[in-house]
Amino acid sequence: MHRQLVSQLVSLFVAAACHVTASAAEAPPFSPGAHKLQRGQPNELMVLGTPHLSQLPKSFDPATLGLLTERLAEWRPQAVAIEALSGLQCAYMRSYPQRYADTIQSYCWNPAAARAATGLDVPEATAQVERLLAAWPAAPSAAERRKLAALMLAAGERASALVQWLRLPIDERRAGDGLRDELVTMLNGLMQRPDESYRIAAVLAARLGHEQVHAMDDHTADAPDADPAAAGAAIMKAWDNPYTAARTRRSKALESRLDTPSDVLAMYRAYNAAEAAEETFRSDFGAALEEASPQRFGRGYVAYWETRNLRMASNIRDVMGARPGMRVLVLVGASHKAYLEAYLDQMHDVRIVATGRVLR
Repeated sequence: MHRQLVSQLVSLFVAAACHVTASAAEAPPFSPGAHKLQRGQPNELMVLGTPHLSQLPKSFDPATLGLLTERLAEWRPQAVAIEALSGLQCAYMRSYPQRYADTIQSYCWNPAAARAATGLDVPEATAQVERLLAAWPAAPSAAERRKLAALMLAAGERASALVQWLRLPIDERRAGDGLRDELVTMLNGLMQRPDESYRIAAVLAARLGHEQVHAMDDHTADAPDADPAAAGAAIMKAWDNPYTAARTRRSKALESRLDTPSDVLAMYRAYNAAEAAEETFRSDFGAALEEASPQRFGRGYVAYWETRNLRMASNIRDVMGARPGMRVLVLVGASHKAYLEAYLDQMHDVRIVATGRVLR
């Protein structure tokens, strides 16, 4: 009897071991990032995490961004992507207000004035912009730039329109060629707004001779909560942790010293440091992931966050497809940085460039 029991136990152990081995053999791990381009120049990607300039102290002077812009220009990116919704995505969302009403109000701009000036809706204007850029001359006239700026506004692409505006000589920044007076006022006003898409990305793109920036944000995962009050309370409770407190102290200290261009560069170094990603996760997404509400509100929040970042990553990857082997700078809120780097590092011909090389 004893020998029979031992034999049965051995048989069960062997069967279990074989099952594990077979399962492992049936599903070998595959990491796309381990299979990188072997011949040719890979795409180089640098993700610059940024605080949102609109949330910095009112005393912040955007003129102190000059040294940061200088460093970024020295890297010479061939495309600049920004955390903004494309005009096409906003047009889609306007067709589905039952889900996206709040998102439209928070993240979309109404191009009605530009449509009135050009007679084109967002898809029509987008098609016109793409057609013009495909045959864009090496030395466009001021009239051509004004026309393109008007079309970009009608397409819902304000930051790209600002690139065209900044590329005009100052005495040519005037109404005409589709740009009505109200659109000129709008373009001039963009440079007064504390927004990194305008004050950093558009300025840099114009300086480097680019014709546009690339809106790569995505909010299609947005959806109203079934119980917004309860969801908000659960997430706020999860965020009340020592990591959040430390992160808040660090941000306040950095943002209290922004008097010089060197101070601003130091802030960007800190927000892009390797250790910042772990602190952000533990204070925010990691804490929400484990929150214990019966509805698992935190899990829903993390699902939204990961979906948004995956779609942002795909938009960035799409930019690279036009010119393989290009350098792309992504300017994005600092919390997104590590996620985008991790996702895009899985691409076969993408090489992540550390910001420390540039923010020296």
